[in-house]
Amino acid sequence: MPLYEYRCNSCGETFEVLQKFSDEPLVQHEGCGGEVERLISTSALKFKGSGWYVNDYARGGSSPRPANGKPETTPAPKTETKSESKTETATASKRAAKE
Repeated sequence: MPLYEYRCNSCGETFEVLQKFSDEPLVQHEGCGGEVERLISTSALKFKGSGWYVNDYARGGSSPRPANGKPETTPAPKTETKSESKTETATASKRAAKE
């Protein structure tokens, strides 16, 4: 059953009530008889551990973080530039021609 928070407009008291989803919202404060309104508050529910959006996917990583909380760093693969590739190909061709 959800826990709902209400505030009395007459005395200003804030209180919580356990109610079913199907129950009608309270209209009157039992203490002073004033009109009450249901408050909307943030949820106390927090998902922890790997696999949740806030832990893994929101950061752009596809693997869970290690136990120490620091992301693992992997060296970036070396990419060849066009000039390096051409030079290596030309050198290899010259060696093959000499042999």
